[in-house]
Amino acid sequence: MDELRRQVARALLEVNAVGFTPDKPVTFKSGIISPVYVDNRVLPFHPAQWRIIIDGFQALLANERIPFDALAGVAVGGIPHSSALAYTLGRPSVFIRKEAKEHGKQKRIEGGDIRGRRVLLIEDLVTTGSSSLDGVNALRAEGAIVEHVVAIVGYDFVEAERDFSTAGVQLHTLTNFAALLETAVTMNKLTPEQVAVVSQWFKDPYTWGRTCES
Repeated sequence: MDELRRQVARALLEVNAVGFTPDKPVTFKSGIISPVYVDNRVLPFHPAQWRIIIDGFQALLANERIPFDALAGVAVGGIPHSSALAYTLGRPSVFIRKEAKEHGKQKRIEGGDIRGRRVLLIEDLVTTGSSSLDGVNALRAEGAIVEHVVAIVGYDFVEAERDFSTAGVQLHTLTNFAALLETAVTMNKLTPEQVAVVSQWFKDPYTWGRTCES
């Protein structure tokens, strides 16, 4: 799977879904300040690279032998990928609203009845994992069995590993931060100085962020 990690990393870098901005850090939803951003919402605009992602999902599912009856994606970033993968595999698909509608049936899960079904959650990105686990909880509240989450990119944060384990969920990713950085270097996307800054951030993103703010 190391080759798959590199292929996916290269595809993301080719379409500028990954950006390194050490001079203009971005702030994650979790509050972490980062010199790197990932925006996989651009992938559907680039069919060749998106195909690498969807094929990568299929390869990972086969390699890990992950059992599932249906797929789910969280609005909005995960939905294109979960829908495309479900269509390719011929499996049912649902999507998860960030919050329940205030009108109509006031549902968070749209698409069909998932009670008693093993649902695989597809994500575009996992940092701390809080949004993904909120999606897992929403699926479980509707009676689904959720034991696996598959994401395009994972940062491998200790916090995410701990919380997924506590929730009884296995996280699988097509690629990770280390592969993105390594591939970006081979593609000459970063200067040596930028590599040093980004590498320092990855050692302790929480401390790096506080230092930037001080």
